[in-house]
Amino acid sequence: MQAGKLRQRIVIEEQSAGQDTFGQGSVTWTAWATVWAAVEPLAGREYLAARQVQEGVTTRVTIRYRDDVTAGKRITWGTHVYDISSVIADPMHARQMELMCTEVI
Repeated sequence: MQAGKLRQRIVIEEQSAGQDTFGQGSVTWTAWATVWAAVEPLAGREYLAARQVQEGVTTRVTIRYRDDVTAGKRITWGTHVYDISSVIADPMHARQMELMCTEVI
């Protein structure tokens, strides 16, 4: 992995449940980790190939390998928010991982 490709600073957030002032359940997102990443929209062919596996994948985010990143977390990058749909990693090589994400609108 070339460190120069990881140019964007992203925040990985995790969901936490709580209660509002009326006792109703509420969901909040809290910053979990801040890492360097390469954020790239999928090109036409890659989008169609990924779509067969995961509906609605729009962006691939590449980060250094971490064993604690899972689907269900989300990423914020500037004003963009992405749900992590799937995590593609090879723990044998443990250098990088790809996060397939769907943008939250």
